[in-house]
Amino acid sequence: MLEMIASLPGFIAILALFAVGSIGSLLLRKQDELANCWGNGFAILGSLWGMLFASAVLITGQTVSGGTTLAGLPLVSLSFRIDLLAAFFVFVISLIALFCSMYGIGYVRQYYKQYSIGSLGLFYNLFIAGMLMVVSASNGIFFLIAWEVMSLASYCLVVYDRRDIQNVKAGYLYLIMTHVGALCILAAFLTLFAFTNSFDLTIIKQNILLVPETVRVFVALLAFVGLGIKAGVIPLHIWLPSAHPAAPSHVSGLMSGVMIKTGIYMMIRLLLDVLQPLPAWFGLAVLVIGAISTLLGVLYALTEHDIKRLLAYHSIENIGIILLGVGGALVFLTLNQPGWALVALTAALFHTLNHAVFKSLLFLSAGSVIHATHTRNIEKYGGLIKYMPL
Repeated sequence: MLEMIASLPGFIAILALFAVGSIGSLLLRKQDELANCWGNGFAILGSLWGMLFASAVLITGQTVSGGTTLAGLPLVSLSFRIDLLAAFFVFVISLIALFCSMYGIGYVRQYYKQYSIGSLGLFYNLFIAGMLMVVSASNGIFFLIAWEVMSLASYCLVVYDRRDIQNVKAGYLYLIMTHVGALCILAAFLTLFAFTNSFDLTIIKQNILLVPETVRVFVALLAFVGLGIKAGVIPLHIWLPSAHPAAPSHVSGLMSGVMIKTGIYMMIRLLLDVLQPLPAWFGLAVLVIGAISTLLGVLYALTEHDIKRLLAYHSIENIGIILLGVGGALVFLTLNQPGWALVALTAALFHTLNHAVFKSLLFLSAGSVIHATHTRNIEKYGGLIKYMPL
């Protein structure tokens, strides 16, 4: 039974549920209540199936792979590969999406008769599907396509409440930064293609010794910058404190809880797997950047009075903590200590799950408080029991 669930059709079924949620929401856009229930309902179903699928892969230990090549585009393969690492991230994304979608059914009602609920459901489901494709793509070009789906859908969610000019400005900054990151990632894959003649991550890994060490380091730097922008690593974080608060709260929970972790996933995939071996100083540099992000992230958070900006800065701090594990794993691999590298990587993955759960819960809680008080200023939350006695 688990083997049947942990299969490529099983994974395609997850994406199909989110696709139905997207299209159905758009078709029902003139009926707010139906569009809301349809969009979030199918997101709940897709998330539940995603958790079941990921659990089956993790329990059985098998790798799910497969795909197809586009006609006339032999280098662009719509191929998936869900191993234990990818399955872990599928589980985390699905877990957080489940509870954010449940929360969204009630939260979205405040937008009735103001904005298109169908459009919200369309981009919300596309956003989750995009994240799932990002962590399962095994072809560089397909990864970038999924990356764009995730990025553009999340941009549309950031500017959803477009009557607030600050939200629109935050969206533009996010759009610019995410495409700067995408260009860095594209340059990294094109450089690898020049030496390996493939965009397939498995083939690139098998032929990585054909790539000179200086070029590998250059590619690793490009990838770290591109993925670090999405993760919100200091000093590449400038879009994050304004974009995350601008989105509806259940979307903020997804963006801070799991979207920024897609950058961490690909860092682990490339730096600890595909591009190995890397020099010792690279791992030390990741450790230093992680430490700086941890320290400055929490200092920025302590100066904030806007509850959602505070939580956004707090995410930067926690990305730094995760990078400490990734950087430690890189250093231990260089020192030929795979056991200790595994310990460091396990710590990074544990905090990835840990932060996803508590940060999304904090954003959902903040959304409830903001809905009751109509302010994001925590200095004005005195007497909250009067507004929210339960």
